[in-house]
Amino acid sequence: MSLRVGLGFDLHRLEEGRPLWLGGVEIPSSKGCIAHSDGDVLIHALCDALLGALALGDIGTHFPHNDPQYKNKESIFFLREVNKLLKENHARIINIDSTIILEKPSLKNFKTSMAEKLASELGISPHQVSIKAKTHEKVDAIGNEEAIAAHVVVLLEVEP
Repeated sequence: MSLRVGLGFDLHRLEEGRPLWLGGVEIPSSKGCIAHSDGDVLIHALCDALLGALALGDIGTHFPHNDPQYKNKESIFFLREVNKLLKENHARIINIDSTIILEKPSLKNFKTSMAEKLASELGISPHQVSIKAKTHEKVDAIGNEEAIAAHVVVLLEVEP
């Protein structure tokens, strides 16, 4: 067995009147992501981390943003496809550590449901999924409520 680390990042602009999806959970908010898909930055960063740990490129390589078949697609679809690649490559998730950065809304009441949703989709325990949320202290586009970002690190165990 070998251990592999993957790092993922995603950022999207926010706009009034759009739904906000994070970790496959719709979060009550006046603003949501501008994106080709549903703009779930947590799932996009998670997919990048998982693909990176396996040296399989990134989410844009597998699901190009200019491909009409992915227009308005739920990001959970991308995670399911990446999970299939994990299984094909004999990889097992040891843990996921993530940080979502946004000014509003507060995510403290949604972190557990996001972890449970991601764990369920990936066939792991919610205890293997850490979700943290931070503000950007009113600095830059994130701090001005114009954008949202997510960072994710994963540790995989891979059979040779």
